[in-house]
Amino acid sequence: MTAFSPLAIGPHIVQPPVVLAPMAGITNAPFRTLCREFSGGKGLFVSEMITTRALVERNEKTMQLIHFDETEKPRSIQLYGVDPVTVGKAVRMIVDEDLADHIDLNFGCPVPKVTRKGGGSALPFKRPLLRAILNEAVGNAGDLPVTMKMRKGIDDDHLTYLDAGRIAVEEGVTAIALHGRTAAQHYGGTADWDAIARLKEHVPEIPVLGNGDIWSADDALRMMRETGCDGVVVGRGCLGRPWLFGDLVAGFEGAGEYATPGLRQVADVMVRHATLLGEWIGDETRGVIDFRKHVAWYLKGFAVGSEMRKRLAITSSLDELRAQLSELDLDQSWPAGADGPRGRTSGNNRVVLPDGWLKDPYDCSAVVSADAELDTSGG
Repeated sequence: MTAFSPLAIGPHIVQPPVVLAPMAGITNAPFRTLCREFSGGKGLFVSEMITTRALVERNEKTMQLIHFDETEKPRSIQLYGVDPVTVGKAVRMIVDEDLADHIDLNFGCPVPKVTRKGGGSALPFKRPLLRAILNEAVGNAGDLPVTMKMRKGIDDDHLTYLDAGRIAVEEGVTAIALHGRTAAQHYGGTADWDAIARLKEHVPEIPVLGNGDIWSADDALRMMRETGCDGVVVGRGCLGRPWLFGDLVAGFEGAGEYATPGLRQVADVMVRHATLLGEWIGDETRGVIDFRKHVAWYLKGFAVGSEMRKRLAITSSLDELRAQLSELDLDQSWPAGADGPRGRTSGNNRVVLPDGWLKDPYDCSAVVSADAELDTSGG
């Protein structure tokens, strides 16, 4: 058993060195609560992506998304922005109004509605723009640590992660998380853990966190050993499996006993998840409707017929959800097929970019449109 050092994010010590990746529509307060409960409160759990423009304009949905439970310590917000001035204003607002204890910046999102405007994983290609955003963020953050999450680059011909890592160090970023895929890969193929190792060697001054293809606690431990990274960021591996964070604690602490919940236990977690969503939204029906996207993830590998899966995917009340779950063979044990990849797996996509984006990585004149700052949060 290799002992791993705690992860320091500014003044915050994260032990074990495990971070919940921000995922649009997923890592809201209810899901973070579930993950924290299974981990015993250990780890770092980051909010959904918050758009800086929407935050500065106090968009109603955005203000709800930045609400943290009183038990969430530290409070971590991930910001998306492409305009340095707006990013600076958002960070200053967070500091002045005590909205969070840690700020993460999103330079990893590969979805077209973000990259077509020069944001997310497209942005680090423009080195001066990346530097300007980091400078504004760190300069306005006061004592709050600022971290960033990024991908290897736009595609294999336009890799940016090493340059971006060096810029981050120079601008005072506290830590970097690297998803070992390009934007073109989206979530397809295999994550390049060697790139994580190269980044760690390139920026030894600050912690580097690895992200990509962590489906189990053993995967996380293996990534740490193989890459020398300082921590792991877990995304799709916990979809329908919030107890993975309990496994991660057990793995890093040497307990080695991982959760294998039967369908009865999984059904109980499903009901709790839907209940928390309803309480958070303030409407049971809307909470259950929002929960529907999680059904297939929770039931992966279990013997549940297609007709019942369809019925569960259109439930609209907690009583209906409980009733339909009660019709299942709840005595099923944890199936071997429940492990492994989950969520989106598409890859080899053409990355949608602003016109002329790739002509010159140092030319930032008139390439970011005025509407590039999304006006809604959560992705």
